Amino acid sequence: MSPESPELEAQSREPRAQSPEPGAESRKRLAPIGVFDSGVGGLSVLREIRRELPSEDLIYVADSGYAPYGDRPAEYVQARAVAMVEFLERQGAKAVVVACNTATGIAIDALRAQFGLPIIAIEPAVKPAVAHTRSGVVGVLATTQTLSSQKFSTLVKTHAGDVQVLSQPCPGLVEQVEAGEISSQATRSLVDRYVQPLVEKGADTIVLGCTHYPFLSAVIQDVAGRGVMVIDPAVAVARELRRRLQAHGVLSPEMRQGTEQFWTTGPTDQVRPVIAQLWANDVDVHPVPSSRADRSATTAT
Repeated sequence: MSPESPELEAQSREPRAQSPEPGAESRKRLAPIGVFDSGVGGLSVLREIRRELPSEDLIYVADSGYAPYGDRPAEYVQARAVAMVEFLERQGAKAVVVACNTATGIAIDALRAQFGLPIIAIEPAVKPAVAHTRSGVVGVLATTQTLSSQKFSTLVKTHAGDVQVLSQPCPGLVEQVEAGEISSQATRSLVDRYVQPLVEKGADTIVLGCTHYPFLSAVIQDVAGRGVMVIDPAVAVARELRRRLQAHGVLSPEMRQGTEQFWTTGPTDQVRPVIAQLWANDVDVHPVPSSRADRSATTAT
């Protein structure tokens, strides 16, 4: 993910308070980072953030009660993204990571226009895939909404050059991960249906364009074969988050151990076991209180 220097420069010109209250700067540095996705897939991004920033407190929200986003109307997705950032802002987040390619493609501009805190977004790793391919063919696995968004179209036009970028919508894969079905035969059959056509057309590089898909990377790699590189952009997102926090002077002190909180709009008794499975640790999952934005999203279906 490339640095967004114009935005950083604009933010750096914002006036600072003349007389900040004592301890305000310290509290800002200790404030949590918010991360959200349509469901549990964004845990693949949270995992990389934890590795990159072990001292930061993290709040993760799985919008499972309104998932999946991938085949929903744009108005629905934007309403849900706004609701998630509003919730994280109420929790005192100093920055928000949009760990959902669909939400990035549809709502990122509106989110940055509406909210004042740094918002870091994930997007399909088309640029590094184009740089890596030797066959000149790259495959992108993603949701229907991500692949049909203007953001994705611009991404391909900007970076593809002479490389052929094959878009492959993957209905059903998000639902398999949401159900914790990581290695079932039904999941493998879906992966085979979506990956084999890309390989048969010469793709030697496959981009995981949905944050749910890294949890299926072993199956995807097995179906694609050893000669195909599978790219997950989550590492780049975690590094960009560190850069942005450092630029704003709000990195947490390194000599501490960060914590994680998990929230969901779905039934906690159903979501908690899946989060525990994917996070590889027992977790508490809290219910997100309903809001006016939730009702707005419901009417946009």
